[in-house]
Amino acid sequence: MDFIDQVRSLASRVAVAKDLLQTEEATKNAMVMPFIQLLGYNVFDPLEVTPELIADVGTKKGEKVDYAILKDGKPIMLFECKKSGGDLNINHAGQLFRYFHVTEARFGVLTNGITYKFFTDLEKPNKMDEKPFFEFNILNFREQEIEELKKFAKAAFDIDTILTTANHLKYTRAIQNTLNVWMTNPPEDFVRLVSAEFLAGKHFKNAVKEQFTAVTKRAFQQLIGDKINERLKGAMTPEPPLSPVLVVAETPATETEVSSQEGFTPSAVELEAYQIIRAILRPVVKPGRIFIRDAASYCAILFDDNNRKPICRLRFNNESKLVVGLFCENKDEERLAISTVDQLFDFADRLTACVTNYLNVTPDKTGEVLAT
Repeated sequence: MDFIDQVRSLASRVAVAKDLLQTEEATKNAMVMPFIQLLGYNVFDPLEVTPELIADVGTKKGEKVDYAILKDGKPIMLFECKKSGGDLNINHAGQLFRYFHVTEARFGVLTNGITYKFFTDLEKPNKMDEKPFFEFNILNFREQEIEELKKFAKAAFDIDTILTTANHLKYTRAIQNTLNVWMTNPPEDFVRLVSAEFLAGKHFKNAVKEQFTAVTKRAFQQLIGDKINERLKGAMTPEPPLSPVLVVAETPATETEVSSQEGFTPSAVELEAYQIIRAILRPVVKPGRIFIRDAASYCAILFDDNNRKPICRLRFNNESKLVVGLFCENKDEERLAISTVDQLFDFADRLTACVTNYLNVTPDKTGEVLAT
């Protein structure tokens, strides 16, 4: 099994367990230890993974870190854990900060079993940075992030390689954050810079400033929107099937979700939502396995064109009131109102978890595994 498939398998288990785990200890056992094992470290060998490693830090005696990964008897990576879904504010990483300072470990990880924040000492030697250089969300990741995570695996672990990448990731992340702020609230100096050739010597007075600030903001957002649409169009490109698909005739329990595709044309807003959902799920499954089908009162987004495997429902009959139906573990539908289809990105974790569950179903009576 490839590394990315192992990650997806763990993600499916995490999606099911995350709301059931109420304590830090349960989170460590069910989510964090399997993650460390995923990286190739033997969690049952205390010479390789030591739980609650103890050290004296200044006047503090018996300081513990939840897990220390060792190489040649020395810590190389430290894990501090919070309960499932708990806050990962840097103020909650006190022990990690202190222990990082008194060991030879170059990497600290703060996690709640879902998000993993990786720290090092890029700012000052032997002092852990306050901002992570890499974050990995096991329920919402891109393939590029899998390549970064691989570098922490036992078989590939090399401090110099990771530190070189860490610098790049740190500054890339900082620039992205700055651009994100500028997109919604462009600063005056930036507006001056991009509008200089249009002002032709005009004074940058309040009226001109307000006009070009609004224009700059709109241009920025349209540019980003165009780039996203280009990617979405790429995701819509049909892909040839890898193998023959067994078609099973099924009768839905409630209203008919799947009628003939012939004659069905999604509205512009439904098609845009469909493209966004395919893009969200691209790191988990090929876009060709995500289907849209018409029903009397909604559009059904289905996995493998199977009406027993709904991903969500687009209830967009009234375009002034958009409602998306998301599915819980028991297949109950939760209807949520959204103001724009872009808000679908806010539900990326739930959509990804839904499809990940379908990827791990057991074979049916015919022996055909429809969701693999």
